[in-house]
Amino acid sequence: MARIALVDDDRNILTSVAITLEAEGFDVDTYNDGQQAFDAFCRKMPDMAVLDLKMPRMDGMDLLQRLRLKTQMPIVFLTSRDDEIDEVLGLRMGADDYVKKPFSPRLLVERIRTLLRRQEVLDGIAAGTDTEEVKVIECGDLRMDPLRHSVMWKGSDVSLTVTEFLLLQALAQRPGFVKSRDQLMDVAYDEQVYVDDRTIDSHIKRLRRKMRAVDPAFSAIETLYGIGYRYNES
Repeated sequence: MARIALVDDDRNILTSVAITLEAEGFDVDTYNDGQQAFDAFCRKMPDMAVLDLKMPRMDGMDLLQRLRLKTQMPIVFLTSRDDEIDEVLGLRMGADDYVKKPFSPRLLVERIRTLLRRQEVLDGIAAGTDTEEVKVIECGDLRMDPLRHSVMWKGSDVSLTVTEFLLLQALAQRPGFVKSRDQLMDVAYDEQVYVDDRTIDSHIKRLRRKMRAVDPAFSAIETLYGIGYRYNES
């Protein structure tokens, strides 16, 4: 199983998350501050890291920046702040996803599984495997590059979490076709993790908000009440 590094100065979070991950079969290393983690990573990189944003000696943002000079491993950062500026900045600096405190350890486990699945796809590309999941999608004003986890709308970059990216990709791959909430749940979450309809609705709401931040007229994602969602190319 993958080795996950947890970096947080809150021992309660380290303990609870480590227990949950180990119960799922992951190997786990824990660190109390960014400098301690960075020194350990220089000796041996984990398969994935979960970083707290606010830590002593070296904060999560500084650690993220240094790590991106050395590795493209999946990184999730944790934030207890309400301001989305930190979340967007972290994504632009190279984080793959974020989770707000307080959070359920099960939610974090699912985000970790999602990122590891995506990393497996990227490793397949490096090995010469070509799949539909990693082909660049160009659909009207939308351009998505799964390999680089990049999204552009009318030439402007849009920073999305992994879950938001997967949902948009699922819709844009077949414009005009309706995706039910159950189908979108299968795309974004492990089949063993239950989420209700409102979770998908919340992701779509945040996705639309981010798209409208670069284009207030964005309306490509259509809601079909009681059915699901559809991407309209025109």
